[in-house]
Amino acid sequence: MSRQCSFSGKSSMVGNRVSHAKNRTKVRLFPNVQDKRIFVPSLNRVVRVRVSTDALRTINKIGIEAYASRVGIKLA
Repeated sequence: MSRQCSFSGKSSMVGNRVSHAKNRTKVRLFPNVQDKRIFVPSLNRVVRVRVSTDALRTINKIGIEAYASRVGIKLA
């Protein structure tokens, strides 16, 4: 399973770890993606999603249905 958010699409990036002597080492930077079970009132059931913590905060604020319609995902 990929380390990608199913709502926001966040995925890993490539960057450099820079030492004090300015030596650069390639490193992969992963998003904070969690497996969550979220209740969807319109479906009257629990849906399992792989979501970043940033998207999870937005889901908690405005609701999963409003956030899904904002990003163009159909909950079915």
